[in-house]
Amino acid sequence: MMHHPVDVGDPDRLYTVTGGRSEADESFDLVTLIVSECEPAAGMQSEHARILDLCRHPTALVEIAAELKLPITVVRILLGDLHGNGRIGVRHPRAASSVASLPETALLQEVLHGLRNL
Repeated sequence: MMHHPVDVGDPDRLYTVTGGRSEADESFDLVTLIVSECEPAAGMQSEHARILDLCRHPTALVEIAAELKLPITVVRILLGDLHGNGRIGVRHPRAASSVASLPETALLQEVLHGLRNL
């Protein structure tokens, strides 16, 4: 079985999709949830329209990239466009307020053990 690098794709297509931009908005975490705030508009870039369709319900950035078959960096650029235009809402994952508020390791191990037994 042959393994391919993650960032595969026609470089010309990726260049066109991003308008030649390579700087992605790093504020989008892989598990950031994206929600459409509007319907796709006529004349909109097809990738933008597809994102709006996919995100009618909260969808993680990594799921969007998988559905579009595009590299994460390219999806971050597209999401930055949509967010800048107010077309999507962004729900960042909440960080724990302190280490003490995180679940205990023993509890997590028990949950993992239970899941493996299913």
